[in-house]
Amino acid sequence: QVQLVESGGGLVQPGGSLRLSCAASKNIFSINAMAWYRQAPGKERELVAIITTGGSTNYADSVKGRFTISRDNAKNTVYLQMNSLKSEDTAVYYCNADIRKAAGLGVYNYWGQGTQVTVSS
Repeated sequence: QVQLVESGGGLVQPGGSLRLSCAASKNIFSINAMAWYRQAPGKERELVAIITTGGSTNYADSVKGRFTISRDNAKNTVYLQMNSLKSEDTAVYYCNADIRKAAGLGVYNYWGQGTQVTVSS
């Protein structure tokens, strides 16, 4: 059973910072790309940031220069450092990863359960 477990969400004032973490199950063979998405009330889920196995990154224009995605391959964990937060960053943030459970099996896409980030004074 593959699980992605997020942590680090919460309430923060505008201009503040939060760091999200997402840990994948240890009993997996490999992880390809890992990403963070978010979904605000009444809006579609959108890609925030993505990182490849080699460390290449890409960001939504709305978070460039403020958010940083990173990963620790030894820990099967991806992080999202969020600085200079704005009210419009308020959303449920979801971890996403392409995972191969065992050698010889295919790569499948998995989602975490989501963590709420609220930016408000």
